[in-house]
Amino acid sequence: MNLTALQTKTSNDFSANLQNLELLVINCEEGAFILAPELSVTGYSYDNMDLAVDYTKLAIDSFTKLSQNKTIALTLTTKKNNKYFNTLHIFHKGKIIHTQSKNKIFVLNEEKDYFEPGNLKDIKIIDIDGLKVAALICFELRFIDLWKKIQGADIILVPAFWGLQRKENFETLSQALAVANQCFVIASSS
Repeated sequence: MNLTALQTKTSNDFSANLQNLELLVINCEEGAFILAPELSVTGYSYDNMDLAVDYTKLAIDSFTKLSQNKTIALTLTTKKNNKYFNTLHIFHKGKIIHTQSKNKIFVLNEEKDYFEPGNLKDIKIIDIDGLKVAALICFELRFIDLWKKIQGADIILVPAFWGLQRKENFETLSQALAVANQCFVIASSS
């Protein structure tokens, strides 16, 4: 299996971002397990949340089709009961097999003003064709109690948007998570 971390720069052009991700996924080999950076289609588009949700629908349609022979994981802006969430979607064999919304919201970039925290119970190990897979979304990587919650995973996904100034911290924590949990970590940050 080819584990692939896409490292893309997210622009303000949602359409271009989606097309770029689609092309990158298409160019990955059959059977690849692909992770894109956090909110890589729309970024933290606080001034265009409803448009971001519209692009989520387009992305879901596209990645559902592209996942016929690949596994694709990425976070997208979702809306439920007039509240917005940063939600991981895992696409596999032409369908969404898991979603979980970010539980630990980062306070320094206004995220708490726009996104609601997801349910802690959704952070769990899931089975994908015999592989035990879990995910921590961005800031959740900093919480050791979440590392313990997903002990036993074969692969832990970490879609993130940490930025260049926190690159070393992101890499160090991702490596520590892999060592502490004795598993593969696929980490992808814009």
